[in-house]
Amino acid sequence: MELAGKILIAMPGMGDPRFERSVILVCAHTAEGAMGIILNKPAREMTFAGLLEHLKIPVAPEGRDIRVQIGGPVERGRGFVLHSPDWGRNRSDGATMVVPGGFEMTATMDILQAFARGGGPETALLALGYAGWGPGQLEAEIGRNDWLTGEADAGLVFSGEDGEKWGRALRGMGIDPLSLSAASGRA
Repeated sequence: MELAGKILIAMPGMGDPRFERSVILVCAHTAEGAMGIILNKPAREMTFAGLLEHLKIPVAPEGRDIRVQIGGPVERGRGFVLHSPDWGRNRSDGATMVVPGGFEMTATMDILQAFARGGGPETALLALGYAGWGPGQLEAEIGRNDWLTGEADAGLVFSGEDGEKWGRALRGMGIDPLSLSAASGRA
């Protein structure tokens, strides 16, 4: 089961409130575990401008603002910029991770400085923290019907209202969110 570059959509019966109605982009998936970014949980206590100020990064008049999300419960003090592939392709420092499906992720200060100067990748979001799973854990959760898996697209990842992404992801799979039940079973 290869999940890197796919989305996870939390089922209504998800027992963990941190992931209720979450849509997650799986950025890495190996035998050692998985790592993903929640796409629809805004960081209400932090703005991008506030983060730049906290990090003492000067902002030019043409500086850009990007969406700040709670990426997950692991390492919430660490930032990850999920972005379009137009930023990392000319870099050779290994600081940008390619995520299957046309995405990249960078966790260095220079991308924040680029946004502050008005540059950076065309589309992006900043995630504080990430969702992580140990070996076999995500596969077991999928087997318990905690998650649906689907294809990721840039429109879902980078645009639209956060509160609508869960329903949009389901409808994109042809599923009416109202038809889902919190109970699961096997035929």
